Amino acid sequence: MDGLNPATVRRREPLGASHGWSPQVHPALQRVYAARGVLTPDEAEYRLARLLAPTQLGGLDAAAALLAEVIDAGGDILVAGDYDCDGATGTAVAVRALQRLGASRVGYVIPDRAVHGYGLSAALIESLPRLPSLILTVDNGVASVEGVALAQARGCRVIVTDHHLPGDVLPTADAMVNPNLPDEGFPSKALAGVGVMFYLMLALRAWLRARGDYADRPEPDLSGLLDLVALGTVADLVPLDFNNRILVDAGLRRIRSGRACPGILGLLEVGKRDPARISASDLGFAVGPRLNAAGRLEDMSLGVECLLTDDVGQARDYAEQLDRINRERRALQSDMVEEAQVLADDVLADTRAVGICLYEPSWHPGVIGLVASRVKDQRHRPVVAFAPASAEQPDALRGSARSISGFHIRDALALIDAREPGLIERFGGHAMAAGLSLPLAHYPRFAELFNQLASETLSAEQLSAVLHTDGELAPGEAGLELAQQLRQAGPWGQAFPEPLFDNVFDCVNWRMMGEKHWRLRLRDPRDGRHLDAVMFNIDVDTVPPARLHAVYELAVNEWQGRLEVRMILRQIGPA
Repeated sequence: MDGLNPATVRRREPLGASHGWSPQVHPALQRVYAARGVLTPDEAEYRLARLLAPTQLGGLDAAAALLAEVIDAGGDILVAGDYDCDGATGTAVAVRALQRLGASRVGYVIPDRAVHGYGLSAALIESLPRLPSLILTVDNGVASVEGVALAQARGCRVIVTDHHLPGDVLPTADAMVNPNLPDEGFPSKALAGVGVMFYLMLALRAWLRARGDYADRPEPDLSGLLDLVALGTVADLVPLDFNNRILVDAGLRRIRSGRACPGILGLLEVGKRDPARISASDLGFAVGPRLNAAGRLEDMSLGVECLLTDDVGQARDYAEQLDRINRERRALQSDMVEEAQVLADDVLADTRAVGICLYEPSWHPGVIGLVASRVKDQRHRPVVAFAPASAEQPDALRGSARSISGFHIRDALALIDAREPGLIERFGGHAMAAGLSLPLAHYPRFAELFNQLASETLSAEQLSAVLHTDGELAPGEAGLELAQQLRQAGPWGQAFPEPLFDNVFDCVNWRMMGEKHWRLRLRDPRDGRHLDAVMFNIDVDTVPPARLHAVYELAVNEWQGRLEVRMILRQIGPA
């Protein structure tokens, strides 16, 4: 953490009695599992056979039947994706799977953020040179009422697959699959858009199997798509419930075995990650941002092509282009975040705001989500960052919202829309993240209402950041054996957080590493054992305390072929 809003440290408690573990499973890992409700080995066994059955997800039968009909007729299918990592991976899953399942005419389209807006918009439909037999959306569509209606009016059938929360009015799609639709009984509401698409492809294969298509030939193997499913699921920050952990674990095992698609391997290479040792966090921090950068600054079609090619050289070239765009994105983001911090200080000083709205005419609309997320983390307040929709539309604003626990951001936007209809043009999203559009003239009133609603909803306690840990490690526990088991025990991620511990240490020595990082040598005062540690993005005007209370992650560091344990400090304070 950067010290702007230091968190209160709170230790997780076991959610039940842990039992049945092998003696080889480290006691500290058993405690970590118990604090997340995993009490027996069976609950940490992520076999694909335990995946929720596609028959439990509503809408799949109708969608599969329609896809089979179009495939049989030789019709053309256009996959309408989204310009983030979930949308890109979902698009690649759809195209690859449909081709394996017999579709001979499959294409895709990704909307231009500045030209078409979000989802299957009327503007996107109007831009198509010709309409296909069928449009299949991925990671969008539940809010595309106008776009779906226009496509259907022109003779095109539409299947919507999405995972976003629906509004009051649903599109009149020919079939719709979304685990978050009203009255949908699917046990996992946490599927990402790519996960929904993977389930549809499983259902289509089952439909073809039931009518005898594979009586005299092998079924297409769809498990080869799980690397894409894992990437999109992790990058979209959906909760890693048991079902999603099965999907991500299977995808990670595929990548570690060297069987990932060339595009993912190329992105890992430019991100300097070893595929054989990859974890979910590597997907989230090294691969996902490089794909997302294309959708933020240029054209996500480049990211989709990277995931679709089977040519290793071409994949490496795409990955290098995406890496270059990501470096541009980081530089742009750094400047915007600095400006946002100043604006946030002004907002908080003038109004003691609870809900923070930020706008700067020079900001890029593709990066405002990252800005909102960073300011939210620093100030522990719900944040909406706005930018002009495009250079051609300076008076039309795009907003990206990020929230904290206790403030459902999409519901908040819906309530503002209900209180003052017409203030917001469009909105959609989840509990923790959402997007919206509104005229520049409406910005001051929106900011006022947003702060008012946040002030009504959030208590002082909810506005205090809390950093949850798994407690102290006993003397001698912070070793390589535990670090390796923790790395292999995931997948860790949203709603199944990476283990953090907190202990008191003596700082033996420290030095700067680069311009903004510390390299430290710590001593456990209980047994005198020395431990290496690093801390990133520190305040360069501070020094570590002689005795410190540290919240840390236990990591495995590989150097010149040797594995060592290293502590990554997340927050420190005087002990």
